[in-house]
Amino acid sequence: MSQYIVLIDADDEKGLVYKVSTVFYNNNLNIISNSEFVDRDNNKFFMRSVVEGDINSKDLSGAIENILPQSSNVKVIEPKKKNIIIMATKELHALGDILIRHEAGELDANILAVVSNYDKLESLVSKFDIPFICISHEGCEREEHEDKIIDCINSFDSVDYIVLAKYMRILTPKFVETYEHKIINIHHSFLPAFIGANPYKQAYDRGVKIIGATAHFVNNNLDEGPIIAQEVMHVNHAYGWKDMQRSGKDAEKVVLSHALKLALEDRIFVYANKTVIF
Repeated sequence: MSQYIVLIDADDEKGLVYKVSTVFYNNNLNIISNSEFVDRDNNKFFMRSVVEGDINSKDLSGAIENILPQSSNVKVIEPKKKNIIIMATKELHALGDILIRHEAGELDANILAVVSNYDKLESLVSKFDIPFICISHEGCEREEHEDKIIDCINSFDSVDYIVLAKYMRILTPKFVETYEHKIINIHHSFLPAFIGANPYKQAYDRGVKIIGATAHFVNNNLDEGPIIAQEVMHVNHAYGWKDMQRSGKDAEKVVLSHALKLALEDRIFVYANKTVIF
């Protein structure tokens, strides 16, 4: 028997859970888990089910589509390891956390490569027997540099997600559109507060009592993509901005790995620049 993850988003109407469950029943599928959510403000229905049985995934998708409103989206996913590429610059805490979790079997993914615009992290990555690819930005226009990265990414058969583990270069619209809803970034701030450079200095100047980190999908508005996960830490008047920065790194690596795990398990719906997460 095979397992399938079924993701549904549709305009809400009465009886949707009953209709979908009937399709599962009629096809002799056992429901392992099921979650639903209705956004009443936007009349949107979301459902994530894990089912088990013998059926072709395309047949299951078609059967569900036939009983849903016309504008619905249905994905039937056969669980398997997803392929990811990590992009980083010089900082190692977020990258190192992902590599350690992957080595420990906590992230169900194939790390195809780590791509960086510096060679500083190569020694760390080599300890995990993962390819390290340095594509220097020096002497290149931004678009030219990104074209080289795109060529590198596209040289792999399939890439499900690109993880920015403190990759400290702003991506162009072309790059973002090429991998829409596939780029996961960590921002060292509790968004939407303190976007842009040096948010810990901004937070210190504002006298905040909590600091945090945000993992989000990248879009063409700087640090304003759909938020996946956030983490906060308490601070007080005795913290300087560098103390906040040191503490914040712990939040950054935890929240990035958590967001990646949610993506790898197909638990995220993206709509209206927001996310629904099961």
